[in-house]
Amino acid sequence: MKNYLLIVLIAFAFLPVKAQELPKRTIVTTDGEIDDVDTFIRYLMYTNEFDTEGLVYSSSMWHWKGDGKGTKFTSEMEMTRNIYGKDLTDLRWPGTTWMQELLTEYGKVHSNLLLHDESYPSAEALLDLVKVGNIDFEGEMGQRTEGSKWIAEKLLDDDPREIFLQAWGGTNTIARALKSIEEDYSKKRNWKEIKAKVSKKAIIYTIMDQDATYKKYIGPNWPEIRVFYNANQFWCFAYPWKMVVPKSQQPYLEGSFMGPNIINGHGSLFEKYYSYGDGQKQAGDPNHFEGDISKITKTERGSFSKYDFISEGDSPAFLHLVDVGLANYEDPSRGGWSGRFEQSAENQYRYEDGETASDLNPETGEMDTSYPQTRWIKAMQLDFAARADWALQSFEEANHAPEIKVEEGTNLTATAGEKLTLTPGYTDPDGHGVSFKVWNYAEAGDGAAEVTYDIEKEQATVQLPETAKSGEEYHVIVEGSDAGFPSLTRYQRVIITIK
Repeated sequence: MKNYLLIVLIAFAFLPVKAQELPKRTIVTTDGEIDDVDTFIRYLMYTNEFDTEGLVYSSSMWHWKGDGKGTKFTSEMEMTRNIYGKDLTDLRWPGTTWMQELLTEYGKVHSNLLLHDESYPSAEALLDLVKVGNIDFEGEMGQRTEGSKWIAEKLLDDDPREIFLQAWGGTNTIARALKSIEEDYSKKRNWKEIKAKVSKKAIIYTIMDQDATYKKYIGPNWPEIRVFYNANQFWCFAYPWKMVVPKSQQPYLEGSFMGPNIINGHGSLFEKYYSYGDGQKQAGDPNHFEGDISKITKTERGSFSKYDFISEGDSPAFLHLVDVGLANYEDPSRGGWSGRFEQSAENQYRYEDGETASDLNPETGEMDTSYPQTRWIKAMQLDFAARADWALQSFEEANHAPEIKVEEGTNLTATAGEKLTLTPGYTDPDGHGVSFKVWNYAEAGDGAAEVTYDIEKEQATVQLPETAKSGEEYHVIVEGSDAGFPSLTRYQRVIITIK
C-alpha cells in the first residue's frame, strides 16, 4: 500500500495543478431512515465526484435494532422519550440489507453511467465497502464492530488525504472508532503524534445530534477534529420543507417535477426512491405512512400530492464534496450546496449553522436560518434530474454541466471604492449556450458590493463600497446556467480582498 501510494503521488507531481487534486475520501454512516434511502440514491448518482471508502450501518435516536435478548432501553434524547416512551427493546429498525439491495439496482445502470463519467465505481466495489457498525442501541459504542474497526483503520492508514465522515444518523460508530484508537495507542510513546494525525485527517459532517456520543465523547476527547454541524439548514431539504422553503423553490420538490424528471421512467433504482403517495412501505418502520395516498392530503407538515418530495435531510452532508465551483470545501463559512457554517466561538474546529450563519431571504426580506441551503434547491434538483437521465440515456441525449471561468481570476485585490470588471466565460461539453447571473454573496464575505451584469457586453461590474476596510473580503458569485434540459448550473466565486 505504501509503495502504491508513493507511485501515485510521484505520478501526480508531474501533472498540471488541477490534475493533482485527488478525489476527496468519504465514509457514510447511516441509520437507514426513509430519508437516508432517498439520500443514498442521490448519493450513488454522485459517486463519480469522490472516493467512497465505507458505507456503514449505524444507529440513532430514531432507529436501533436491539440486542435480540429483550433488553430494554430508554433514550438519552428527550425528544425520543417524549415520542416513543421508555423501556423499548428496539425502535423502527430497517435492517442491514437495504444498501445492498439498492446497490444491486445501481449495478444495472452502472455501464450507462460510465458513458457520462468513467469515474463511477462499480456496484461490486461499493458492495465490498458495506459494513455493519454499532446498531444495537441508540448511542451504543461499547463494542468494536466491523464498521467501527473499518473507520479506525482508514483514519490510521498512510493515505495523507482527509476522510470526510458523514453522520446521517448518530455519531456512535464514528465515536467507537475513535475510542478504539484511543484505547490502542494512548499508552504508547507516539500517542501525541497519532492523535494529531487522526484529528487533522478526520472531518465530521453531522445532521443534528442524533445520539449523545458527540457531546459525551468526541467533543471532549477529540476537540481538534473539524466538525460541520447542521442543525437548522437541512430542514428545508427534510420532512417540513413545505413550511420552510420559499414558494419560488417549492415546484422543484413537488410531484409534478419529481415524478416525470426523477422517479418515473428512469429505471428500477429510481423506482425505489420514496415519495409521497407512491404505495411503498419500508420494512421495519411502522411510522412510514407517507406512501399511503389516503394519509397525506392533510398532515402536520402540510398537504401533499403523489410523488412529492418527502425528505433527503442527509444529502447536504455529501453535497459538501461535490465541486460545483463555489470553493467552500476548505472554508464552510463561504456557503454552498451543503449550507453555510460559521466558526464556533467555543471551538475553532467546530462550524455551526443557526442565527450567525443566516442569509437574507429575498422573498421575506428577513434573515433566514435555512436560506443558506434553500437558495440552491432549484439548481440541486435540476442537477439530480440530469443524473437520473444519465442512468438510461446516452451522452448525446443527456445534459452535462458547463465549466465556468472568469477571465480576471477568482482571487483579486482592490482598494475601497474601486470599480472592477469581471468577464465570465464557459465551456460546455454539449455545445449549449450559457446564461449568466452575477451577484454579491454578502453574508459569505464582509459586506455588500454593488454588482451589475451587462448582457450585451457580457461583463459584470463590481462597485466596492467606499467604507470597505483593509483585509475585508467581498464575495461575488458568477453563476452560469446552460441551455440544455435539465438546465445545469455551475459557478465561480470571486473573492476580492481590500488592500
